[in-house]
Amino acid sequence: MAAMKSILGLLVLFAVSAWTEAMVVNRAGADSDTEAEGGLSVSELLGRANRNLNPIQDGFQLRGDIAVPNHRNADPCTQTGCMWPKASDGKVYIPYVITSNYTAQQVSIIRSGLNSFSNCTCIRFIPRHKQSNYINIKSLSGCYSSVGRVGGEQTVSISLLGCVNFGIVQHELLHVLGFDHEQCRSDRDQHVQILLQNVISGMEYNFNKINTLNLGTPYDYNSVMHYNRLAFSKDNVSPTIVAIPNPNTVFGTATQMSQNDIDRINLLYCSKKLR
Repeated sequence: MAAMKSILGLLVLFAVSAWTEAMVVNRAGADSDTEAEGGLSVSELLGRANRNLNPIQDGFQLRGDIAVPNHRNADPCTQTGCMWPKASDGKVYIPYVITSNYTAQQVSIIRSGLNSFSNCTCIRFIPRHKQSNYINIKSLSGCYSSVGRVGGEQTVSISLLGCVNFGIVQHELLHVLGFDHEQCRSDRDQHVQILLQNVISGMEYNFNKINTLNLGTPYDYNSVMHYNRLAFSKDNVSPTIVAIPNPNTVFGTATQMSQNDIDRINLLYCSKKLR
């Protein structure tokens, strides 16, 4: 009898151990998914996450992954007051809160994106205390942000479904700082050709050229703000963007900020390049 109890005890212990190991493996697999299918470019991830978004979503008018407040036009950062103010110490402090039910690992990914700006620029994303102007990072429908400072609470949507990714966080925060998409630059026609005939009907506005402030920096095919060649393609085969003069030039493959992205932040906010 004692031997039988001992055997039963070992079987129970083995079963519990196997169940626990399976749970750990499953949790690890789930956590790895929070990097939003690592290995894909930011442009590809944004395309997947925002595929089914409506022009009006979560109370915002959307232009791709850009939320356009009702009181602003389609090029909001050409208006006065778009930039975040610089403090007396030369730093730019942007308060943030994270309000959705992210896992600990997802919060870590988001904070890594926030903190990455302090490594190479004068931008400092800091936890909010009582500041009236701040960004609220939450999981809504897809990945999107307003361009520049809006005033008051400013939503940055980092959806649990496909948006919790280091590069996507950087991309949306660049919108927060006032930067638009690279292929919308005022000088884009010298570097890319937009094939509107291949764009999903009704999505052509995502390729509007904007009177951007380029800060003397070159057009950057490697920018984390550049769409890929099939962005908003009507059949996911026909290209919507082609590089010129060399159509074989690769673009839209960035997984994080390029050096030009960093230089533009420093030129706009920090008065100089910080290298």
